[in-house]
Amino acid sequence: MIKKLSTIGNSLGLIIDRPILELLDINKDTPLEIRTDGKALIIRPAGEASLMNRALAAAQEIVKDHDETFRKLAQ
Repeated sequence: MIKKLSTIGNSLGLIIDRPILELLDINKDTPLEIRTDGKALIIRPAGEASLMNRALAAAQEIVKDHDETFRKLAQ
């Protein structure tokens, strides 16, 4: 799907079609995380991003705490 930005006041906005909102269970009250990877916008429900960040932090902590064990297992 290709969309164009719309003028909203002094800003630009992206209108998201209702079927996509329903598919993702997003409504006007859903907090969204908006970020970029340098080439694209990434928009997702904020709770999902928080869960992903917590999972990544937990995985990094496990690797840090058990670094020596993982090194031995890799040999």
